[in-house]
Amino acid sequence: QVQLVESGGGLVQAGGSLRLSCAASGIIFSIRDIDWYRQAPGKQRELVAAISSVGTTKYADSVKGRFTISRDNAKNTVYLQMNSLKPEDTAVYYCHLMAFRNDYWGQGTQVTVSS
Repeated sequence: QVQLVESGGGLVQAGGSLRLSCAASGIIFSIRDIDWYRQAPGKQRELVAAISSVGTTKYADSVKGRFTISRDNAKNTVYLQMNSLKPEDTAVYYCHLMAFRNDYWGQGTQVTVSS
């Protein structure tokens, strides 16, 4: 079955950096578009960044210029490099993909940015 496992979250001071990873299994990873979402307490889940199977990327306005999404198809892994972190980036971060007409989500990884 399809599994997504995130890692790399943690506590960081404002202005710091983190790199999240999402390892996928159970699918042909290279042909899938992959997304990163986040959900802060009391807020709806929002799209942060996306990368297509051919490497086209898009970002939420709130993270443009600070976050970078990338993928390594040989490792079935997608990354989210987060720089210049702000307290408002605090959230649980999830990776997501669609396959076989289903949505698949990882378990999430907590990112906390202190001021």
